[in-house]
Amino acid sequence: MRRLPLALVLLLLLVAGCSWSSSDDDDRPGPDESTTASAPPPSSPSPSPTPGRARWQPRPGLAWQWQLTGKLDPTVDVPVYDVDGFNVSKAQVDDLHRRGRKVICYVSTGAWEDFRPDAGRFPKSVLGKSNGWKGERWLDVRRTDVLGPLMAKRFDMCREKGFDAVEPDNMDGYDNETGFPLTAAHQLAYNRLIARLAHDRGMAVGLKNDLDQIPELVGDFDFAVNEQCAEFDECDQLAPFVKAGKAVFNVEYKLAPAKFCDAARGARLSAMRKELELGVWRRAC
Repeated sequence: MRRLPLALVLLLLLVAGCSWSSSDDDDRPGPDESTTASAPPPSSPSPSPTPGRARWQPRPGLAWQWQLTGKLDPTVDVPVYDVDGFNVSKAQVDDLHRRGRKVICYVSTGAWEDFRPDAGRFPKSVLGKSNGWKGERWLDVRRTDVLGPLMAKRFDMCREKGFDAVEPDNMDGYDNETGFPLTAAHQLAYNRLIARLAHDRGMAVGLKNDLDQIPELVGDFDFAVNEQCAEFDECDQLAPFVKAGKAVFNVEYKLAPAKFCDAARGARLSAMRKELELGVWRRAC
């Protein structure tokens, strides 16, 4: 091994000693150093959309499958699946993607469900009256300080599993007996928060029912999910979504397809007949 000249060795030791003294004596940034790298990250930062991935924009007329109960059947030949965000795994979402499907994450955002793994994180103060389903209660959507972080965690779950979009359910509490003095303004603010949380994570988001607020919310949401607009003669209220080039995914529970399919096709709705439990069975228009 070649030896370095003594003068060069002394010079290197002098330079190294200066460097050590500046970092060992005080590990805080100096006046000319940036503090950005060492600053602690925010406690709950908004995630950035997946790089290079444009948000999905479903167009009118897309066929779909909506299955929230029973063993998931991935073989239905449709381009869109809407499934339970908690019960469906990332592996199942990946499988649907390999089959060429876009996948929507069903999550209740306006009602508490006692059977969800995060049910204990909701304080009693935000739980209202039953929404008519066993184990479910309306949420006080005025409390965005409480519900915002909880829903953000749920949407993080959807994103981590690879979902393309979110279907937030129970988005019309203000029009029901919730146990809280909710107004249309409260609902608008909350629904826009929900849309923003989904978009911040690079996912599309659908407006569930809430027909009366469509004119104010059509610009905030990427599609609509509706139940029984034909049965209750309300499908015309969904026209702003179609006019904006956004899909309307509609399901009917009681009407025979012959009673609503022609009108649904004319209105460019993605309509089908389902049983109320939303299992595998479907009859599309």
